[in-house]
Amino acid sequence: MRIIVNARFLIKDKLEGIGWFSHEVLRRMVNEHPEDEFIFLFDRPFDPSFIYGPNVKGVVLFPPARHPFLWFAWFEIAVANYLNKQKDAIFFSPDSYLSLRAKCKQVMVCHDIAFMHYPQYVPKLVNWYYRYFTPRFLNKADRIITVSDFVKKDISQTYGTALERIDVANNAARDVFKPLDLDEKDAVKARYTEGKPYFLYVGAIHPRKNVETIVKGFELFKAANKTDHKLVLLGRLAWQTDEFEKMISNSEYSDDIILPGYATSDELVRITAGAEAMLYMSKSEGFGIPLLEALKCDVPLIVSDKTSLPEVAGDAAIIVPVTDIKLLAVAMKNITEDESLRADLLAAGTTQLEKYTWEKAASVCYASIQKVTSSD
Repeated sequence: MRIIVNARFLIKDKLEGIGWFSHEVLRRMVNEHPEDEFIFLFDRPFDPSFIYGPNVKGVVLFPPARHPFLWFAWFEIAVANYLNKQKDAIFFSPDSYLSLRAKCKQVMVCHDIAFMHYPQYVPKLVNWYYRYFTPRFLNKADRIITVSDFVKKDISQTYGTALERIDVANNAARDVFKPLDLDEKDAVKARYTEGKPYFLYVGAIHPRKNVETIVKGFELFKAANKTDHKLVLLGRLAWQTDEFEKMISNSEYSDDIILPGYATSDELVRITAGAEAMLYMSKSEGFGIPLLEALKCDVPLIVSDKTSLPEVAGDAAIIVPVTDIKLLAVAMKNITEDESLRADLLAAGTTQLEKYTWEKAASVCYASIQKVTSSD
């Protein structure tokens, strides 16, 4: 087969959720299927490390697509023109977009449709683009892949998409995530939290992620307990963060709240493994890869009761109503003091991790592509 891939999220040292999904799935597909030809389409000069094998060719198409007008130009002009010159090709797009003008078969990964449920947290022009194009993309796609059973059902219920057109390729955690010994944990804490234990949130900071609830819960936890715990919020400030930044600066515990910004892959692993617990109180999440990363590091979870998070965490987390800061503070106290609870959560995490591997995800994606070719 000739598989042409939207690879625009493969950016060296800047991989986030969709970028990691693309990287882990594509490199396995390339290595497991040397008989196939892969053409990776980038929207800017690319790092050679993303050319995973001799059966991969990288192509840069102008313009760099990081704005709705440029998304349209890239997918509907540059990508469409390229695809329409190819013969017997399949377009695989792992970032929730595809090309309406392309004439070839297309397989699309839709990671979530949170914009439909929380439009107030998305810039207006971006939200318009998503609302206009996503149903058209889903209708155009010959096969749809998503990352959780929750999102599969959400797409079907929201747009009337037939469930049998949708496959589920779960995310997973990379093998580099693993527990640290006590000395290594002490070194991480010495570097980031003055040697103090800490709770951790990993991800971009914007309203849908509900990080303000984590901060308020942490403040209650600190006020009710004599503890030297810190809170580490690891991720970039994305959008609509002015009020959040004011809240941090005005907090009685602002000195205990640490925002390191974006971390390299090695730093992310160490900071995750050094944490007392992972806090993830998102209002809407298609999956939540940091949950599995924490479990691989023997770090227990406290997560919200919304969307895919209970599905992904299973019995390995304390589940808290999404805006209940009092119960969040109680959960933080329990997870730090109750060793039996921690042991139960981590034992459940070992079982939960067995459900999620990148090998399974790559296999599902490749099978979806094969379904499209066999339907000719």
